[in-house]
Order: sequence, then C-alpha cells, then structure tokens
Amino acid sequence: MSLHPTVERVTARIIERSRHTRGDYLRRMDEARAQSPARTPARLALSCGNLAHGFAASGEDKPALRDGHAGNIGIVTAYNDMLSAHQPLEQYPSLIRAAARAAGGSAQVAGGVPAMCDGVTQGRAGMELSLFSRDTIALATAVALSHDMFDAALLMGVCDKIVPGLLIGALSFGHLPVVFVPAGPMTTGLSNRDKAAVRQRYAEGRATREELLEAEARSYHGAGTCTFYGTANSNQMLMEVMGLHMPGTAFVNPGTPLRDALTVAATEQALRITALGDDYRPLAHTVDEKAIVNAMVGLAATGGSTNHAIHLVAIARAAGIAIDWDDLDALSRVTPLLARIYPNGSADVNHFHAAGGLGFAIGELIGAGLLHPDIACVHGGDLRQQAMEPWLDDLALRWRAPPATSLDPSVLRGVAMPFDAEGGLRRLAGNLGRAVVKVSAVAPAHRSITAPARVFDSQDAVLDAFRAGTLEGDFVCVVRGQGPRANGMPELHKLTPTLGVLQDRGQRIALLTDGRMSGASGKVLAAIHVTPEAIDGGALARLRDGDRVRIDADAGTLDAQVDAAQWRAREPARTIDPSSRAGMGRELFGLMRAHAGTAEQGACSLFADPDIARAEVA
Repeated sequence: MSLHPTVERVTARIIERSRHTRGDYLRRMDEARAQSPARTPARLALSCGNLAHGFAASGEDKPALRDGHAGNIGIVTAYNDMLSAHQPLEQYPSLIRAAARAAGGSAQVAGGVPAMCDGVTQGRAGMELSLFSRDTIALATAVALSHDMFDAALLMGVCDKIVPGLLIGALSFGHLPVVFVPAGPMTTGLSNRDKAAVRQRYAEGRATREELLEAEARSYHGAGTCTFYGTANSNQMLMEVMGLHMPGTAFVNPGTPLRDALTVAATEQALRITALGDDYRPLAHTVDEKAIVNAMVGLAATGGSTNHAIHLVAIARAAGIAIDWDDLDALSRVTPLLARIYPNGSADVNHFHAAGGLGFAIGELIGAGLLHPDIACVHGGDLRQQAMEPWLDDLALRWRAPPATSLDPSVLRGVAMPFDAEGGLRRLAGNLGRAVVKVSAVAPAHRSITAPARVFDSQDAVLDAFRAGTLEGDFVCVVRGQGPRANGMPELHKLTPTLGVLQDRGQRIALLTDGRMSGASGKVLAAIHVTPEAIDGGALARLRDGDRVRIDADAGTLDAQVDAAQWRAREPARTIDPSSRAGMGRELFGLMRAHAGTAEQGACSLFADPDIARAEVA
C-alpha cells in the first residue's frame, strides 16, 4: 500500500529541514568507521598497551580478544535492584557473554548508567533531577563506548529517561550496530482502575495511608516494568516501530524462557550485523528520518506518553534530524487511535500484548500507509518482519505471524474500527506560547475550557489550596516556573488525583504548565510543556489570578483573553523558588539547567542550537 499523503509530506519536509545537519552527522559516522581497516575488529586498531588493558580481566574470552578477529559486543547496562523494571537485568551480562562465546564472538560490560525511578521521586525534590538524568545517561553511554573495543553494542534499559538517554548517547557512536534489550513488564496485579480509585479517595481524605499503600503494593508487586502505558512502556513501543528490538521483544514478561531466548537472539544478531560481515547495519542508518516518523505515528496510534514530545525531539537531534511539534500534530491528526491502555483505558500492557499487541498494531498501520516499512531494522529484515510474534518451539525460538484480528477489541482495534479517528497528541499555539496536550484519555466534553486562571508557582501550593477548600468553581490551574531552565522540568503527576477529584465534583478545570505531566496523563485536560517557559520570557509569567484563559484542544489554541495593551504593560512575575536550586543533588545540575534548550527543542543540555551548528558546518 502507498504511503498516506500526510506521512509522505511530513517525512519529506523533515528530510529537507534536516539536510545539512543530517549530512554532517552521517559524514562523522562514516569517518568514525573508517578509523578501523575494513572487516577488522575495532580493538585491533588500538596500541598494544591499550588493547592489553581492554582484555586483562576477560578470563576465557582473553584469547579471542587478543588474537581473534571475531566481533566484540559492548554491553551498556542500566541495572539496579531498586528499580523493578531494571532488576531483571542483573543476570543479563552472564547470559550475553555465554551467547556471544557460543556464536564465536565475545561481550564485555562497557559501562553502567544511572537509572532513577520517577515513580519513587514523584512529588519529591529528587524529581527535579529526572529529566536531566536522561542527558547524564547519554554522557555515561558515550563514556562506556569511548574505549573503542567494540564492534556492536547491546543497550539494556527500560524506563522513562533511560532508553532515550541510552539512544542519544549511542547515536554519537552511530557507526556501530546497536540492539536494545529490555526486561519486559511485571505480571498484572491490582487493576489500574482500582488503584486510581483508591488514590482519588485518599486525596479526598476518604482512604487511609495504609489502604493507599496496600493498593500501590498490590499494583507494583514484582520485577518488571509498571504495567500502565506510561513513558517506560511507550519507550518499548518506540524501539519496536524504529526497528531497534528483535521482533516482538517489548512486552514479554521477565524471568521466562522466552525472555531469555530473545536476549540470546539479540546477542547473536548483534554479532551478525557488524562491519565484519555482509549485513552491516549501523545505528546511524537505522535511526533515520523514516524511523523517527514511525516513532511519532506509533506514539499517536497507541496513546503514548507526552514525555516523548520532548524525548523524540532530542533523539532526532542526536541523529542530525530536526523535528518539531507541528510534525507530531500533523501525524497524530491522521493516525487512528488503536489502543485503550491505562490511563487511556482500563487494560494494562499485558492485556494489550495478549490481544495481539504491537505486532497487530504495526501490521495495521503499515497496511494503512501510516508507517514506513522500508527501514533497516536490526533483526535483518524490514518493519513487516518486526511485526512477527516470537514463540518457543520446545526450546527453539521461532517467529510467526501476529493475529489477523484483535483478540480483544475492548483493548486493541484495527484501523477500520479505531477508538478514535485520530491519535492522542496535539500541539497548541496562541499568545501564551506553544504547548502539547494529550487528549486520548480526555472526554470530548472536557477538551476545551474558558475559565479564570488560578496561578501557582509550585504543585505543593496547588495542594495547599485544595486542602484549604479554596479551589472552587471552574478554573484553569496554572503551575509555572516548572520548565527545564527553571528547575529541571519535573513531572507534576502528584496533582492528578486532586484535579480528578475536582472534575468529578462537576467543576470544569484544566492544567496549564511549563512543566511536564507524566506518561500517566489522564482524564483532566492538561496543556503542558509550554514554551517559552516562564523563566525564559514566557507568557505564563504575565498571567494573574482571574485572567480568563481559553484552551481548545480541538482547535489547537492556547490564549489569555486579556486586553492587549494591559498585557504588554505587565511586568513578568518572578517564578523561581531559590530552594529549588539546591539540596538532593540539584546544585550539581546548574550547568544543565543553564544550557537546556526549550521543551520543543527536546529540553536537552547537550546540543548547540541547530542554526548555530549549521553555520559552523558551513
């Protein structure tokens, strides 16, 4: 089937917009590969002293690393045993080393990267380190791979900032083939709907802390990713539609024979696609403009995390590709919503996977011309093969076609009968700036609002007002001073139960912020990531209590209805709490805050402005 005209048009404009930066990136990657003679392992270009350091502790792999000409895999791991999604990664290096050895190659843990859990830091000071942990992970990935001992890399990570950080870092080594190796979701516990109900009762004072803790513990109960469709599981979807996983890897539970078999298969495939063989598939050519478009379409089709309106921009920039929220908006408006996974529905990712999962969804989107099938996937085929479903035939790993129809239409549907005619993410623009809104979980009746503003400079101030009983009537809850340059752009997910209570009482409300919300953005209209942010000359700093604000997600508008002369005459309010700059490690991230780009530039501290970069190249 031919490409949808909007997909074709958006892809073409991204290619043209990125022509100079993408060309410069590919040139640098070609130069990096040329540092080693053709079909020669990278490590053999090292001096004898360098190489001896690199294999000194390699045990039975030492002879192969010293004298052999087989590929060597660099493992970059985000393992820790506090984070449930990453705890299963503890044993992966041993499995990978054995699999590489059996395939005639070798593998070494090149380095580890930090992996913080937003679920633990939500609403806490540590959350202000969260977004920039992505940039820290990118830097740590680059340090790990800088030893130049490797012919391919396996990247082991799952959650929110970790996968984007690993990918951004690895793209600086885009001459290497890279395969992502996840751990999978935990098995289903307490339903997301029941958990949310207890949270809301607790916010109203109708449930005790012990009742809340019991509900949370029954929901987050074991090893694996949290089962709602937040940023972590959206990451896994993105790796599939970008062709960076072995097919069907995303949502296989940890600790199962199938999960181990997929990890072994990823190891074997990484060795097959190095520059030493005949099917060289470097990361620089896997992550191209078509793969980035696929990622945006997949995000819209599944109702994925709003955080990727930031992360995808940063990932693309790392590959020399320039995208913006207009691209995301255009693609979302022509992409049908195929999934209902919490918070966009009551099911979790295990239910989604059982209904046919990403294999079925990818097949449907390719058939509708909404995904580019001809990308250079790491498994050796194209995106059509990415849709295949893994299974074990006794102990042998095989792949088969995904279900031809959804096995549960309440969770997953085809393009002929979607849950909505368009995807869940939209761009807003107006005199308050540009923003992102996720509407896939918001009822049509709540997708627009005109109401007076209630202005706050922290989420705790909102909660204090709620407890004081002063959040009455219809209003737009403005929380400003939460952008990347202000305080690291924390998620404001702690507000979700409270805002849900107010809406359920019959009040018309919305959230408006230059901060992030969460992969768990839900039923309350939330215009987030407002750029420019308040500290950087953004219009949110001019808002005052009582100003009428209009947010219309359908029309894509975001405006303060204030007399133009009065608006121009206002002095911006100071929005920074000095206490947010220190404590819990925040003082160490001042350089990243100072150099962060806007949310629409990926809120990243690692890149020069693209216009400056183009001028430097010229």
